[in-house]
Amino acid sequence: MTSERSLTQLKAYEGSSPKPADFDSFWERALRDLDVQTLDYELVPAEFTSELAECFHLYFTGVGGAKVHCKYVRPKKAEQAKGPGVVMFHGYSCDSGDWMEKVAYAAHGISVLAMDCRGQGGLSEDNLKVQGTTIRGHIIRGIDDPDPDKLYYRNVFLDTAQTARILMNMPEVDSERVGAFGLSQGGALTVACAALEPRIRLAVPVYPFLSDYKRAWELDITTSAYEEIHYYFRFFDPHHEREVAIFNRLGYIDIQNLAGRIQAKVLWVTGLADTVCPPSTQFAAYNKITATKELMVYHEYGHEYLPYLSDRALQTFMTL
Repeated sequence: MTSERSLTQLKAYEGSSPKPADFDSFWERALRDLDVQTLDYELVPAEFTSELAECFHLYFTGVGGAKVHCKYVRPKKAEQAKGPGVVMFHGYSCDSGDWMEKVAYAAHGISVLAMDCRGQGGLSEDNLKVQGTTIRGHIIRGIDDPDPDKLYYRNVFLDTAQTARILMNMPEVDSERVGAFGLSQGGALTVACAALEPRIRLAVPVYPFLSDYKRAWELDITTSAYEEIHYYFRFFDPHHEREVAIFNRLGYIDIQNLAGRIQAKVLWVTGLADTVCPPSTQFAAYNKITATKELMVYHEYGHEYLPYLSDRALQTFMTL
C-alpha cells in the first residue's frame, strides 16, 4: 500500500503510468475518424417542460455507428444574438442527470448539451465488439484486443468532441463561447473533450477519473472504479507477465497524456481526501496542462458533494 503525497508534492508530481510511443499518432488517426462523422442530429421534445427553457432528447451517430443520446436544454426566449453553451458529462455508470440543473443554466442564457456515455446508465448504445473481458467496468474493455482502436474509452472520448462540435454548430450557440463540465468520469471526459476539441474555451473538471492508472493500482485501489485493474491482474495475469504491456495500452486512454493538448482556460477542482480518484492521479494530469489554469482545493473533502461547487461552476460559465 502506497500512501498519498502532501499538496506541495502533488503540485510537482508528473505521473507514473507510461505514454505510448505512438500516442500522438493514435489520437490524430482517431480524430480523422471523427472528422468524417456527420454533425446531423435528431431532436425529440422531452416529457419534462419548463417555462424557462426548451428541453429535448438529442440523438446522433458516433464513431463506429453507435447511437448516442444527449439531453439538450436551451433558453426558451433566446435573443437574436448567439449565446454561450456548455457540454456536460456524467459520472461512472450514471447518466446525463436531471433536467433541472440544466434549466438553471438555460435561465442564464446558456445552452446545455449533456451526453450519455455508451452502454452506461443512459440511453446511448455500446455496439463495440472486442476480444477479451470487461470484468467489472469499462477501463479494460478492449484491452486484450490486438487493435488499440477497440478500447472503449477511445470511442467515448471521441463522442465528447463530437458532442461539443454539435453544440458549437447549433444556430443559437456561439461556437467561440463553449465550455465543458463534469465530475469524476465526467471530469475525465471534460479533460478529453477540451484536449480533442481545441475550440473549447473553458473547462471545469471536478475530481477526474481515468488518470495515471499505474499510480491508482500502486495505491491498492480495490474499493473504487479502478478496482477492475486489480481484478484483471488477479484473474488473467497473476504473475504480472504482461504488466508493462497492460499499462502501456491503458496509456492511450489516460487523460494525463491528453492534458497537454488543452488550450481552454481550466478551473480544476479536487478534494485531498479523495480515495476513489486519489489526488496524485488527478495532479498527474493537472500538472501537464500548459494553458491558463486555476486549482480549487477542498482540503477535507473526498469524492463526494462539494459545497458551493455548483454555484461556482455556473458563475464561472457565465463569464463565457
